Amino acid sequence: MVRGRISRLSVRDVRFPTSLGGHGSDAMHTDPDYSAAYVIIETDAEDGLKGYGITFTLGKGTEVVVCAVNALAHHVLNKNLRDIVNDFRGIYRQLTSDGQLRWIGPEKGVVHLATAAILNALWDLWAKQEGKPLWKLLVDMDPKTLLSCIDFRYISDALTEEEAYEILQKGQAGNKEREVQMLAHGYPAYTTSCAWLGYSDNTLKQLCSVALRDGWTRFKVKVGADLQDDIRRCRLIRDMIGPEKTLMMDANQRWDVPEAVEWVSKLAEFKPLWIEEPTSPDDILGHAAISKALAPLGIGVATGEQCHNRVIFKQLLQANALQFLQIDSCRLGSVNENLSVLLMAQKFGIPVCPHAGGVGLCELVQHLIIFDYISVSASLTNSSCFQD
Repeated sequence: MVRGRISRLSVRDVRFPTSLGGHGSDAMHTDPDYSAAYVIIETDAEDGLKGYGITFTLGKGTEVVVCAVNALAHHVLNKNLRDIVNDFRGIYRQLTSDGQLRWIGPEKGVVHLATAAILNALWDLWAKQEGKPLWKLLVDMDPKTLLSCIDFRYISDALTEEEAYEILQKGQAGNKEREVQMLAHGYPAYTTSCAWLGYSDNTLKQLCSVALRDGWTRFKVKVGADLQDDIRRCRLIRDMIGPEKTLMMDANQRWDVPEAVEWVSKLAEFKPLWIEEPTSPDDILGHAAISKALAPLGIGVATGEQCHNRVIFKQLLQANALQFLQIDSCRLGSVNENLSVLLMAQKFGIPVCPHAGGVGLCELVQHLIIFDYISVSASLTNSSCFQD
């Protein structure tokens, strides 16, 4: 039973000095401090439940997101939670279409990050009041109710609401068995934790050995700063994990398009499953060109952690510009917008492998990918979740 009036929204600037150990470092972000704008929503309901939502940042700039959260807070304060969830599409549209704040978006950047933090907190509160984890709330939801949470504006040329309904209807076949499977075995993941770009060889070897002992079979390595160093580090990792384990590479937007093709071609000997973010996250046609060039090498393109919104994902899918789609639980406008991208990916037959790894991201995105597997994309068996 959804209940209560939103009586308070607070936001905190939370940071961790991960840059001191090189944790999270890559070719473009050499000194990240993993951080979050952390939103808490309270109601006047007697149960005392609170909703918690975040958006991920890398240190400086978190204070700007906090300001944006406070600027958007009036859209939900003093509203009944029941009214919000009964018109979740409307509240999403309201936050993303604020007549004055929209100008510094729209649906991208700081304003969109703040929107995600607020809406993530509302979803958390809704799930808690229903007594379910978020993934279960989504799995149990009637398809029409779930679709009523999604804004189809700007994507109906790629996915109509009727097509999305058909996808969810088909997903109901065998969903109980898949739910049992997820509860028993969980969802497969990969790790980047042993191969940040700022790590020494000794640290890399030590962490890779630990990961192998812990049973990891999929590894991702950061590349893009220096080609010869990339070759050396990739050879080191491939020699450690062996030919049968899966290796992925991540350039974090480092290259121009021709440079990406040339650089990755020289790393092809290490048999990467994909190259992630090879160029600007906004360059749809650039990603398409890279995908076409690398296809003969058996190397896919993955991207999405800095895709602003569902429209960018729509165009990436339409242009055959990626082989692995990486939603982000906080870059997009929370659960609402992520649902639309999951459904588009299913229509286009592209597996989803979410971006995670930062503060709270793995905890958030596991709900989205478990829902995706149970209710949307079980037929795409080569999708695998998730790390930074």
